[in-house]
Amino acid sequence: MEATFYQFKAKNIQGQEVSMETYKGKTVLVVNTASKCGLTPQFEGLETLYKKYKDKDFVILGFPCNQFANQEPGDEKSIQEGCLLNYGVTFPMFSKIDVNGENAHEIFKYLKKELSGLFGGKIKWNFTKFLVDKNGKPVKRFAPVTKPEEIDKYLSKILK
Repeated sequence: MEATFYQFKAKNIQGQEVSMETYKGKTVLVVNTASKCGLTPQFEGLETLYKKYKDKDFVILGFPCNQFANQEPGDEKSIQEGCLLNYGVTFPMFSKIDVNGENAHEIFKYLKKELSGLFGGKIKWNFTKFLVDKNGKPVKRFAPVTKPEEIDKYLSKILK
């Protein structure tokens, strides 16, 4: 049987296991995040996207990662507070994970395999974004520098 996004689980930032099945029927944007990165202000744009489309079965899932220049050194509590206080993030955030290498989280291994991007099976930097359609199929990968506003143009077409 072919793998789908829904077969995976991850711990949310509060430490509870969440099945990706929870998001079945929704368009999902998976993002590896960091709170000390030059791209961190994208949290604001991501939150704007989430608020704009969440009633149209759209969700953003943030996965903090410390694999790029030590830009997510904090623990879950400090990450959560930073996201909330600095950017008002209300979309689901997950526990800190690896996105590359042997210990990469299964979700990211899967997404990289499905949408390999310019760097083959690697993620180049924080804020790489993967769009998964409402059937659990990864359909588009956005570069770290792609701003949420640019993704909005794409979403406005598919989230009617």
